[in-house]
Amino acid sequence: MENTLLDPRKLPGWGIDANPENDPTYPMREPRLNVSQDPDNKHRPASLQPVDVEVLKSIERPNVSAVFGESSPPVGLSGMIRRFAFKYSESHYAHWLPLLLADRVNVVEGIIEDFAHGKVPNIFAEKGYAVEWKHNRTAFVTKMATIVAVTAGTVLLLSSGSKKPNMQKRRGFYR
Repeated sequence: MENTLLDPRKLPGWGIDANPENDPTYPMREPRLNVSQDPDNKHRPASLQPVDVEVLKSIERPNVSAVFGESSPPVGLSGMIRRFAFKYSESHYAHWLPLLLADRVNVVEGIIEDFAHGKVPNIFAEKGYAVEWKHNRTAFVTKMATIVAVTAGTVLLLSSGSKKPNMQKRRGFYR
């Protein structure tokens, strides 16, 4: 087999960004101006997207990024946890661990909200258990057995400690 070099000019789409008028960032920058040296650059808007809901931003950023993906503002207990998390730098566990907790709390809030609106959530379908049962039955059965075992163990552990009173406490009570 012979190694041959390909001429890049023969590749479809090669050099597509060579034309500055076809560059999607061209209207936002001028070749003469270095944006990093001019923080008060009037050629770039502060935000390309209107900020009409509360958007949580990192403390490392002076303003909201040009495009963001918030579909709804933070609300409820999960929103309070998220606001707390964004008081810390992204390099700290105090930022990421509360965000993980807020996601779990948000799931519970969503289920409660469904019940409040008279809708019973189909958790089995929403978590994809029907598809997993169809295509990966062994893993599904293992997962469900593990969930049942851990739940039963936790219930037994929590309920077994309060049934027998401590004998020394009882003796002291009667003296």
